Amino acid sequence: FVFKLTAAKQQDHFFQASYLEERDAWVRDIKKAIQCIDGGQRFARKSTRKSIRLPETINLSALYLSMKDPEKGIKELKLEKDKKVFNHCFTGTAVIDWLVSSNSIRNRKEGLMLASSLLSEGYLQPAGDTSKAAAEGLSDTPFLDLSDAYYYFPDSGFFCEGNSSDDDVVLKEEFRGIIVKQGCLLKQ
Repeated sequence: FVFKLTAAKQQDHFFQASYLEERDAWVRDIKKAIQCIDGGQRFARKSTRKSIRLPETINLSALYLSMKDPEKGIKELKLEKDKKVFNHCFTGTAVIDWLVSSNSIRNRKEGLMLASSLLSEGYLQPAGDTSKAAAEGLSDTPFLDLSDAYYYFPDSGFFCEGNSSDDDVVLKEEFRGIIVKQGCLLKQ
């Protein structure tokens, strides 16, 4: 999950993300910044709270912790879509349902606003093509209240595995543990 950014002064900077989706999000944000700067616009990452007028009384961090509560929070599931298995994730509908049941919001429209804030601030991550497309601005809202839009908590151990045919047998493992030696490979 390493990518290289070469600056104008021929300086190379290497970035290593924890997982694929994080790497893709970084690349997407860096591309946006480059487009703004090349277009003569000032790049500034706006706070989600200000851009959607999120009330100061809502504490996104506390809400996130409540959502992750093993007893009363959102249940992480193993979901399947398009021959892929998504582990440790949940649907957009489950998030909105949870927000309604926990009295965090008054209606589903308000839930979309709050869930979009959680997504924009990194408390939730998109897990499938449908939710990723919405997060990239290809939908009316960045967060989707749909049963086929998948999301996950960034520190949940999320991983996706594709179903392979008999001709294409690939060993799929989730690697966990302590890093004994770390390095990177460069393609020359």
